[in-house]
Amino acid sequence: MGKALIPPDGGDIEGINLREALEQRYLAYALSTIMHRALPDARDGLKPVHRRILYAMRQLRLDPDAGFKKSARVVGDVIGKYHPHGDQSVYDALVRLAQDFAVRFPLVDGQGNFGNVDGDSAAAMRYTETRMTEVAALLLEGIDENAVDFRETYDGEDSEPIVLPGNFPNLLANGSSGIAVGMATSIPPHNVAELCDAAIMLISQPDSDVAALMQHVKGPDFPTGGIIVDDQTAIAEAYRTGRGGFRVRAKWHIEDQGRGTYLIVVTEIPYQVQKSRLIEKLAELVQTKRVPLLVDVRDESAEDIRVVLEPRARTVDAALLMESLFKLSDLESRISLNMNVLSKGIVPKVMSLGEVLREWLDHRREVLLRRSAFRQEQIRKRLEVLGGYIIAYLNLDEVIGIIREEDEPKAELMRTFELTDVQAEAILNMRLRSLRKLEEMELRREHANLSEELAQIDALMASEGKQWKTIAWQIGEIRKTFGPETPLGKRRTAFADAPTHDVEDLQQAMIEREPITVVVSEKGWIRALKGHVGDLSTLTFKTDDGLKFALHAETTDKILVFSTGGRFYTLGADKLPGGRGHGEPVRLMVDMDNEQDIISVFVHKPGRKLMVASSEGYGFVVSEVDIIANTRKGKQVLNVDGTAEASLCVDASGDMVAIIGKNRKFLAFPLEQMPEMSRGKGVRLQRYRDGGPADIRVFSRDKGLTWQDSSGRLYTRSMEELKDFVADRGQAGRLPPDRFPKTNTFGTPAIP
Repeated sequence: MGKALIPPDGGDIEGINLREALEQRYLAYALSTIMHRALPDARDGLKPVHRRILYAMRQLRLDPDAGFKKSARVVGDVIGKYHPHGDQSVYDALVRLAQDFAVRFPLVDGQGNFGNVDGDSAAAMRYTETRMTEVAALLLEGIDENAVDFRETYDGEDSEPIVLPGNFPNLLANGSSGIAVGMATSIPPHNVAELCDAAIMLISQPDSDVAALMQHVKGPDFPTGGIIVDDQTAIAEAYRTGRGGFRVRAKWHIEDQGRGTYLIVVTEIPYQVQKSRLIEKLAELVQTKRVPLLVDVRDESAEDIRVVLEPRARTVDAALLMESLFKLSDLESRISLNMNVLSKGIVPKVMSLGEVLREWLDHRREVLLRRSAFRQEQIRKRLEVLGGYIIAYLNLDEVIGIIREEDEPKAELMRTFELTDVQAEAILNMRLRSLRKLEEMELRREHANLSEELAQIDALMASEGKQWKTIAWQIGEIRKTFGPETPLGKRRTAFADAPTHDVEDLQQAMIEREPITVVVSEKGWIRALKGHVGDLSTLTFKTDDGLKFALHAETTDKILVFSTGGRFYTLGADKLPGGRGHGEPVRLMVDMDNEQDIISVFVHKPGRKLMVASSEGYGFVVSEVDIIANTRKGKQVLNVDGTAEASLCVDASGDMVAIIGKNRKFLAFPLEQMPEMSRGKGVRLQRYRDGGPADIRVFSRDKGLTWQDSSGRLYTRSMEELKDFVADRGQAGRLPPDRFPKTNTFGTPAIP
C-alpha cells in the first residue's frame, strides 16, 4: 500500500462519512441531469441546450427573414454566454434541430451539409450556416414583453430565459428523447394541426378524456412517414398512461415489370432508422439466405427514398416476403412512448396526452397575461406623456414663456399645469418641429386609440373567458400556418392494420426450399440427404444398426416423430443433420426417454387426420393440427400406463377401419365408431385374450381394402367380399381373408 496522504503544515484533516458524501453528491448530479440536461420542459418542449441555442440566435438577430450566419458563430455565443460545455455537443444539438428527417418541424434553417438519413454526419460548424425558422420565431414570440422569467447566466454577466413563451405545441409536435438518472423520456413527433384541434377542444371542453382527444390526435406523425400498424386501443392506452409504444413499418408498393415479374419498392422507412444500415442488413439477409424469397436489394435513392427489393420468382407472395422482412430487419421498428417531462419546469412527471396539452395551455395563458400586463404598462406610460403634450399645445405660448424665462422650468411647469415629472420632462424634450398644428390632432387620435386598446386589455385581464377565447384564436392562427393543406403540416405517417399471416407461412418464407430424403435408423439416428434419393442400398450405418424409415420431404416441411410413450415430437426439416455422416440421435434433438422407441416418422400435412393405437388395443382419431409440438418436450397425445405402449399411427383417410391382431384375428368396422380426440386413452378397437393389434388400415368403402404381400403383390377386396368380417368396434374378429400375409401386416404405407 502507498503512504497515507499527509496535509501540509498547519492543515487540518476533516472527517467525512463516505456514504453521506456519495449520496449528497450523486443526488446533486442526478438533479442536475434531470433538470438541466435530459428532460424537456412541458411548456416549451425544450431542453436547456436547445433553449439556449434559440435564444442566442435571437440575440444574433438570425430571424427567418434575415441572412445566414456561420454555425460556429452561434455555437461560440452559446458556449461563451449561456452553456459552458463542449462545442461539439452544442453543434450536434444545433444540427439535429435543422434536420428535417430528425425533427417534424425544424427550428433551425440550415445552409450547407447538415447530414442525411443514411447516417452521414454534418459538415464542420465553420462551413455550415444557420438562421431560425418560423416555428422557432413562434417559440420566442413575446420574449421581449416580459412574457417569461429570466435568470442569471452561469457567470452572472448576462441573463437567459427560464422557459420560452412557446406559441407552438413544440413538445408533442417535435417530440423529445433523453436518458437521465433513474428515468428517461421518449416522445415521438405529432401533427400540429391535430394538436391544435385537440387543444381547442380542451379549451371548450376542459373535461375531455383521451378518447375524445383522439378524435383529433390519431397518433404520431413522423418526419420520415411510414405506417403505424398498432390498433387504436393500444394507442389510446399509451396516451392515457403516458407509457407505451408504436409499431411503425416502411411504406412499400409493387412495380410491375411486365411478363408477370415485379419489384417491391420501399419509399418510406421507419423513424430514426439509418438507411445505410438498413440496406446492409437486407444485403446480409440475401447473402446468408435467411430470406430465400429475396434475391437482391438495391438503393436507388436520390432526394427521396427508393429501396428496391427483387423477389426470387414471379410467384413469390409480395406480402409474405415483406412480412418476413419486417420480422428480420428494421423495415419495422418500435417507437417507444414515455411522456416523462418537467411539469412547470421543476417536477419530473409522466403525463397523459391531456395533461401535456393542459400544461401547454396553462403556460400560454400565463404568457398572455404577462404580455397584456406589459402592454398595459406601456400604454399607461404613453398616455401619461400624451396628456402632457396635449396640455402643452393648449397652453403653448405660456409653456414657451416658462421655458425661456424660468431658471427651473421643469418645476414651474409642474406647478403651473399640475404636470407629473414624466410629463414635464417630455415637454422639455420636445423638438421644435413637433410644434405644428397637425401634431395636436395626431396626438389626440393616438390618445383615443391607446385609450380604447387599454380598455380592451383591461377587459381581457378581467375575464378568463376572453383570455381562453384569445388563446383559441392564437392556436387557430397556428393551425392555418401549419395546417394539413400546407407542405410542412400535411400528415406524413399513415395508419393500417398489420396483415395476419400464418406463422408457418412466415417460417417457410425464411427457409430455402430444397428436396431432401429423411433417413431414420433402427437405433433412432436421423439425417437428411440432399435430393429425393431412390436407391438407399449404399447407405452406411453404425455397427448393429440399419434402416428403419426413409421418406421424401422438403426443407420447409415439419417432420413428426411418434414414440412408444404416446408423445409426438416436431422437427424442422431444415434443421436436420446432413447426410454425410450417420446423423444424430433423435433423443438428443428432443426430450425423449432412452427406454422409448420410435414408432413412426412422417411429413406433417395440415388438415390430415391420423389414427393412433396402443399395444392394449385402445385408440382414437386425432387431427394433425393437435399433435404439433412447439417445444423439445413434445406433445402427449395417446395416454398409456403400466406395460402398455403406443404401437401404431396410421392415416385416417376413409370411412372404414381394418385391424389385424397378433393372434391373427381380423375385424372391419365403420370409422364413425371411432371418437376424434386431441388427447386420451381412446376406446377399444378389438378384443384380445392375449397380445394386441398387429396392424391397422383405414380405407374407403368404394375402393375396398388393399394389402401387399412379402413378394410385393397387391390384393384388393371389395366390401362385398369383406362383409363376413364387418362387425362393431371392440369385437374379437375372425381369421383374415384368403391370401392375407402371414406377417399380419397390410404392407402398404401406413402414412403416405
